[in-house]
This record gives sequence, C-alpha cells and structure tokens, in this order.
Amino acid sequence: MKNLPNILPIFPLSNFIIFPKTTVPLNIFEPRYIDMINDSMKSNKLIGMIQPKKVNDDLTPPVLHNIGCLGKITSFKETEDGRYLIELKGLIRFEVIKEIKSNKKYREYSVDFKRFEDDLNDKKEQLKFSDLELIFKDLKTLFEKRGFIINWKELEKQSLDETINALAMASPFSLEEKQVLLEAENLNLRKNKIAEILTTYTYDIFDNTTIQ
Repeated sequence: MKNLPNILPIFPLSNFIIFPKTTVPLNIFEPRYIDMINDSMKSNKLIGMIQPKKVNDDLTPPVLHNIGCLGKITSFKETEDGRYLIELKGLIRFEVIKEIKSNKKYREYSVDFKRFEDDLNDKKEQLKFSDLELIFKDLKTLFEKRGFIINWKELEKQSLDETINALAMASPFSLEEKQVLLEAENLNLRKNKIAEILTTYTYDIFDNTTIQ
C-alpha cells in the first residue's frame, strides 16, 4: 500500500471497465491521453481507469463513478500514425476523493485504496469448481446465445478471484451491472452478484421460464 500513489491520472473511458488481476488492450489516440501515457511511462506506468456516469457533451467534464481500478501498463507500442497500443493490468480498486486542479490536459484525482487492500493479496486460492458450477452453467448458456467465445478450461486453472474477475469483465452484462460487480466489497459478494444478475438474463420474471 505504501508504494501506491495518492494522486492518479484518470482515464474516464466510456463503455469500458477493468477488474483487478485482469489484462486488457487499449488503443490510445486522443492527444490528452497520449500525453497521459507519455507521463505515465516516464514515472510509474500507472493510470486510473474509471467509468463516467454519463457524458453530457464535449465541453463539460463527465461526472465519474466513485470507484475505479488502478491499471499498470505492461505493454506499449506506437503505431505509424501516432496511436499507442498498450496492455493494462488491473491491480487494485480505488475510491475517488476529489479532483486535483492542474495545467495538464487530462484529469487527476486524489484517491484512496484502503477499502480494497485485499485486491493486492497474491495468495492463490484453490479453485473450487463446485463454488462456480451453477454460475459457469448459466454463463456458458448466455455466452453461447450472445456469440461470446470463452476458454473455460483455462479459466478453471486460474485462482478463484482471477476467474470471477475475468468472468465479470468478459460477461455480456451492461456497464451498469459491471460497475456493481466492480464495487462489490469482496470476492464472495461479487460471485453472488454475478449469480443474481444472471437470473435476470436467464429467466423470464413473468412466467419463470428460460428465455430462448
């Protein structure tokens, strides 16, 4: 915890969410975020990813959710047309405190990591397939209907937290639902939230029949 910065550059990216212990690719092309990546690469390679609650217009900075995820740049490549292709690894969630005024083109916030210290726990839990069996079954059905392809055998080899976070991020849930999962205080609550959300996708609430 002592090595984590108190102030983060914030990337308020719509239609995107990252969870701890997952890795995602990003295509950076806006000049202000090119600047952010340049600054980050010169220092600790850390940026804060967070979802805007809503985007009003191009002139008004969007209001942000209270919880985001710290990401570390693990891969970097510049294209011929000046875009940056990076890979970002989710490390730990954070709570935004307040925006910091600066002359930079991108936004910076003071943040707090205390609530989410367990995200940095490297202890590998033995994956208990029985804990996820029903979730796997319903997710497989939902993924197949939506045309999603998941390597389930590889997922089962991961630790329990890596598996649940990967499923939460890759799922065809809405961004609001994924934000709820991100904000779930611990792994068990996140697992239960996935199961709860799944019931709204797999069952018709009016006649309790499986949706085709």
